[in-house]
Amino acid sequence: MGQAPTGKPTSFDIAYLAGVSQPTVSRALRGSKAVSAETRAKIERIAKELNYTVDKNASSLRSQRANTLALLFFEDPTPDESMINPFFLSMLGSITRACANRGYDLLISFQQMSGDWHNEYQDSHRADGLILLGYGDYQLYESRLTQLQAQGTHFVRWGAVRDDNIGMTIGSDNFGAGEMAGQHLIALGRRNIAFLGTASDQYPEFQDRYAGLQKAKADAGLSVDDALRADAITTEDAGYIAARQLIESERDFDAIFAGSDLIAIGAMRALNEAGRILPEDVAIVGFDDIPAASLTSPPLTTLMQDIKGAGAALVDALIAQVESSDAVSASMPAKLVIRKSCGA
Repeated sequence: MGQAPTGKPTSFDIAYLAGVSQPTVSRALRGSKAVSAETRAKIERIAKELNYTVDKNASSLRSQRANTLALLFFEDPTPDESMINPFFLSMLGSITRACANRGYDLLISFQQMSGDWHNEYQDSHRADGLILLGYGDYQLYESRLTQLQAQGTHFVRWGAVRDDNIGMTIGSDNFGAGEMAGQHLIALGRRNIAFLGTASDQYPEFQDRYAGLQKAKADAGLSVDDALRADAITTEDAGYIAARQLIESERDFDAIFAGSDLIAIGAMRALNEAGRILPEDVAIVGFDDIPAASLTSPPLTTLMQDIKGAGAALVDALIAQVESSDAVSASMPAKLVIRKSCGA
């Protein structure tokens, strides 16, 4: 192998030194899985030795790509003015890091719910694809996803992973997590376990979490009817109202599994106002492990979703679409984080 040419290094210089084609170098430096790990490592090492940096403008002109992904948040009601669910906000860092590792820039905005997302992002070459976080009422949102799919827009979303998903979906194993929450509470001797969250086709993630809880209760020989359930969306106020409804129903309950940490935090406030002692009278489990979960009194036991893995999975799945590689929806396990709201 001869000496690489002198002057400003190019991808052709790297290809020459690595003994591969220039397109292989381009794919490797974009992190494409179509290039073997061994070859990619070799190319990255040579690029580092040559102090080579990717010319994103030239690359975009050749490929008609922006080398940019768009992360679009759904506007959720929040106590502050962010209008971003704190769980999705905590996912931002992992998505940003995953994009950087794959050589992509990240454009961050809100979902405008207009009829021409493809014109605003992909067709205008502002972004090569969309990462969608949050959706509100899924039955209303479904038509938007159908439209994006029909337009050929590259997109991936975080949500409930089901056989009838529209487009690519990455999400937690909500059923398994709900079952885990139920098993934990039952192991602590709790028998009348309530669920707070709108468990319907409008909110499929809550629906799957509730189904998992019901499975745990059925396996333990406990009642699985809907008497101990109150609807709530993912806000503290909704959790407070749902818990008040549960208390005022005068039904006997000694534990609550909340569909989200925000719902759980609102429920804890209602329980405290009603004189219910946590966890002696009522044990409570949330879902998400947002930063506030460890700051409640008592600290909240919750299901932690894999934020780091989620960011990488979302980015990898979207880039695979952009590069016409194989990619499938994926469900990721959650982890039980035990704190004092369950007494153990």
